[in-house]
Formats: sequence, structure tokens, C-alpha cells
Amino acid sequence: MIPAWNSSAVLPPVRPGQAGHSPDRSPYSASLSEVVQRFATSPDRIVILRGLLAYRTELTRVGITDGFQWLDGSFMEHKELLLNQPPNDVDVVTFFNLPAGITDEQTFVAQNPDLFYPDRSKLRFHVDAYAMLIGNALEVSDVQQISYWYSMWSHRKNGLWKGFVRVDISPNEDQIAGAVLDQIEQEQQSL
Repeated sequence: MIPAWNSSAVLPPVRPGQAGHSPDRSPYSASLSEVVQRFATSPDRIVILRGLLAYRTELTRVGITDGFQWLDGSFMEHKELLLNQPPNDVDVVTFFNLPAGITDEQTFVAQNPDLFYPDRSKLRFHVDAYAMLIGNALEVSDVQQISYWYSMWSHRKNGLWKGFVRVDISPNEDQIAGAVLDQIEQEQQSL
């Protein structure tokens, strides 16, 4: 379950009521449907969520069906309260295994620039996309990269500690989340 925004309008870095060293902390594991239910609170946010779903559909199309994503950025904050404006995109790091039969990561990435280059993914999907290959022996550089993402995403630019969300890559869950988003959008339009 994704905790509520705290008094600083961010997800708490540790679940409320837990000790500071508790393992019940960010990144919070959630289903994509839970993310949609929680964050589809405005037309601007719905557009971003539609982009995220389209991004994940493209990942599936190119064979990425195994892994998980960290979701963060101002989308995971109550930016409307913090800065009196909606978020522009959602930040995503996709931790993935290469599709079956693909052995050259660099060529695969170059063949799919809209999925792996943040400037392209932002324009097409409203997703500030980054990726990290998993499934190989863990190298020092991998640990450094994971540490980099965690340290970047566990703080706001002003140094405030905050949390973020983890979702599995799952084409089945994407379909369910899409239906939930359709329902939420219809309900908002009927108000």
C-alpha cells in the first residue's frame, strides 16, 4: 500500500509508525492499478498515467516483460500543493532483463530510442525514462548505479527525504490498470 503524502506533501521515506531503520520503507511496492487509483486525481495526471501505460505497452512490444520499475519525480509528490502547478511527467527507472534472443544491450537500446532516451520518452510518453539491465552478475558499477538512483530519488532537490514507488513489469497488470484509469476518467468527466 502506498502511504499518504506527509505534511511536507511527499511520500514519507519510511512508512508512518515504523522505526527509522524499519525495512517497511521506500520504494513502496504497489500494483500499477494502485498507482492509478492513488494518483489519477486530475486531468493532467490522467494524461501522464496514459503516457506511462503507453510506455509500458511499448516495453512489452519490444519484449521487455521481466523486471520492475521505480516511479518518482514530482508526479509522486503533491506538486499542486507544493508549487501550485501540476506535474509534467513521471520519472521512471526500468530495471529489466533483455528479451529472449537479444544479447547486445547497446544495439537494443539504440534501436528503441523512445524507450531509453529521456528526451524522447518525455516527448512521446510524458515519462522521464531511464533503464538498468538486471539479470547479470552484479558488478561494482551496478551497485554504484543503483545507489545513485536511490540517493537521487530519496530526496527532493532541497534535501528533504521522500519516498517513491516500485511496480512490477506486467502486461496483465497494465490492462487492469488501463481499465481502472478509464473508469476514473469517466467518473471525473461526469462531475
